[in-house]
Amino acid sequence: MNAVDLIVEDEAWNGVEGKSVLAEKAIAAAFDLIEAPKPGVVAILLTGDDEIARLNRTFRDKDGPTNVLSFPSGETADNQLGDMALAWGVMTREAEARGITVADHLRHLIIHGFLHLQGYDHQHDDEAERMEDLERRALVRLGVADPYAG
Repeated sequence: MNAVDLIVEDEAWNGVEGKSVLAEKAIAAAFDLIEAPKPGVVAILLTGDDEIARLNRTFRDKDGPTNVLSFPSGETADNQLGDMALAWGVMTREAEARGITVADHLRHLIIHGFLHLQGYDHQHDDEAERMEDLERRALVRLGVADPYAG
C-alpha cells in the first residue's frame, strides 16, 4: 500500500474538504487494480498555476501551466514512490468546463498522476487506452463518472 504526504502550498486548496482522505482513497482504488504495484510514499503538492508552470518549464521544457505533473522517484529511492504536483487554477477551470465537481476531477487527476508513478504512460494509443481503462475502473470504485465518456 501507499502512504500519502499532502503538501498544501496554495491556500485555494483549503476549500476542498477532506482532501487527504480523498487522495488516499483515490490512490488505493488505483493501487488495487494494478498488477504488481510498487508501494511507497507519494508526496502530493497542491499548488497554483504559476508554480506548476515553473515546474513544467524546468522539468518538461514546456511553457504554461498543466493540471498534474508526476515525478517518479526511481529505483534508488528508499520507500518513496514519487511526487505529484497539481495546479488549482487549471484543475478548477477544467472541472467547471466539464460540469463536474472539483472533488471528482481531483480524484481523477490523482489517479492519473499515480499511474504515471507506477510506470504507466499515454504516449501511444495502446498505452493511453490501457491507462484510461485503469482510470475509469478506479473511478467507478469511488462512485465517479467516466471522465472520457462523450
